[in-house]
Amino acid sequence: MSRTCEVTGRGTTVGGNIARRGLAKAKGGVGRRTTGRSKRKFKVNVQKKRIWVPEIGEYVTVRLSTRALRTISKNGAFPTLLKAGLIRPKKSAS
Repeated sequence: MSRTCEVTGRGTTVGGNIARRGLAKAKGGVGRRTTGRSKRKFKVNVQKKRIWVPEIGEYVTVRLSTRALRTISKNGAFPTLLKAGLIRPKKSAS
């Protein structure tokens, strides 16, 4: 299972580290020299959570980034999960 958030859609991204050595010119040196570049991954902090949604009266298990957990705390579980397409509104019995 991939490391992606089901609400925000964020996943692992790639970037790079730049290794530098030397003393900056402002500090009296000859400048910083790039001595190496290496690829790295920025991984999303994904948590598996079981969230109670009172509007539908059941628990929903989702894989969320910690940013999405903050969004749920702020906006509520039902509107956030509904907007993400993870749940459907309960049909009325009329």
